[in-house]
Amino acid sequence: MDTPDYTSLVPHYTFPTALEEQREALATNPLLQRMKDARKGYAGDPHRPIYHYVNPEHTLNDPNGLCFWQGRWHLFYQAYPPEDPRQHWGHAVSRDLIHWEDLPYAIYPHPERCCFSGATLVEEDRVIAMYHGTEVGNMVAISRDPLLLNWEKVTGRAVIPMKNPDGSVPPYRVFDPCIWKKGDFYYSLSGGTLPGPGGKRTRANFLLRSPDLANWTYLHPFVEDDRFTLVGDDGACPYFWPIGDRHILLFYSHMSGGQYLLGDCDTERDKFVVTAHDKCNFGPSGPCGVHAPSATPDGEGNIIVIFNMNPGKPTENWNQIMTLPRKLTLVGEEELRVEPAGDVASLRRDRQHVEGMTLAANREVVLDNIRGNAMEIAAEIDPKNAQMVEMDVLRSPNAEEVTRIVFFKDRGFRNRELNTQKSLITIDSSRSSILPDVRTRAPETASVYIAPDETLKLRVFVDKSVVEVFVNGKQCVALRVYPGREDSVGVSLRSQGQDCELISLDAWQMADIYASQ
Repeated sequence: MDTPDYTSLVPHYTFPTALEEQREALATNPLLQRMKDARKGYAGDPHRPIYHYVNPEHTLNDPNGLCFWQGRWHLFYQAYPPEDPRQHWGHAVSRDLIHWEDLPYAIYPHPERCCFSGATLVEEDRVIAMYHGTEVGNMVAISRDPLLLNWEKVTGRAVIPMKNPDGSVPPYRVFDPCIWKKGDFYYSLSGGTLPGPGGKRTRANFLLRSPDLANWTYLHPFVEDDRFTLVGDDGACPYFWPIGDRHILLFYSHMSGGQYLLGDCDTERDKFVVTAHDKCNFGPSGPCGVHAPSATPDGEGNIIVIFNMNPGKPTENWNQIMTLPRKLTLVGEEELRVEPAGDVASLRRDRQHVEGMTLAANREVVLDNIRGNAMEIAAEIDPKNAQMVEMDVLRSPNAEEVTRIVFFKDRGFRNRELNTQKSLITIDSSRSSILPDVRTRAPETASVYIAPDETLKLRVFVDKSVVEVFVNGKQCVALRVYPGREDSVGVSLRSQGQDCELISLDAWQMADIYASQ
């Protein structure tokens, strides 16, 4: 049977293999110049972030293949070029995970119809990308050059086909893959589901093994003792990596969003034995929520992960964005720290400081000198016995528009065995916008443990249409918001029920990472 011709309509270039010559070729590359012109055309958009990564032209979807190669971080993503809006792998590079430089599209469709999600594996002399090619199966491509501009597909066809040679369907799902190496073999997880209670589907990832990247043998379902994910979850966009002395499996469920499983890798049986679980978004992934992960080791035992975020308002010719990169660190046996990754401090400008003060109960305090829609705010607060501590951002003068960040002390689940109780952190966007085409969303609420003698430490990142909140390095919540008023730039604080104490607050205006491109 003839194979359809899925050759991309996007111009494709072959680049030199030496770094200096690559830079010279990029300086005059027509596709890259087109991307730069497109990015400049969005400069006045009031909702387009200036220090979160947004692709240069048209729309995007999942991040893919995050990796560190020859001194640079590489981010790939689901790109939809304007002249051929099927998924290609878009590409950006950074020295510090914050300042991103656009590069031409990396992987183009054919023989697959679309280049879906996948991961990368960095070896000494090459980077291996493994991803799902729609209509055909899971694909492998390899690049060896300094900026990962040139890619060659192994065998030129799917290395894990969606169907067996006789036309039958294999006993595993062929979908979003990840890849790693142990000994002389490569291993891959393919995302999917298995029958669960009452025949309903449950999350699954299928393990395959190969000696050479071209020939793969199916072993078995990989995850064992998963009592945490929900009936109806699936295991898309898997990323399996060591973290500390354990392992983590990040993935995306099309039902309930991004999450992770923490456990131990049984190398004798090639099984992942799960002991803990948590989520990366705390409500539906859309509208306005955190979506799929892309993750890679940082070389120091930690994981760097970045997510895409879904839109909640039509924006002309663009939609999704990326979160700030996050660093995940294992603390003890089952606790993960989550903090902003990369050189965020290099963006800070025009510091404003607020001295400590008592926040009297039930009175909103507007911080007159703290204003902006592209800011970082770092605050330390002693909640004392307040029922609720609130920081409002993107606030119009009379609060017609406001995004509420609310901390509820000791209002989460209680652990009777440890005699501890979690607190809750919420972003409430129900009054963030007066615009008629903004889709509403229930508050994003996550639990976080704050010890009785521990103060509340917030790092809040506001960037036009995104708010990300890191809490004591232990939790992160994020939402898209779309203020409609130009004066929705204020910040205020409030203590509910009883007084609390503001220990300190610093705020910075954040630089535009695209201004010099």
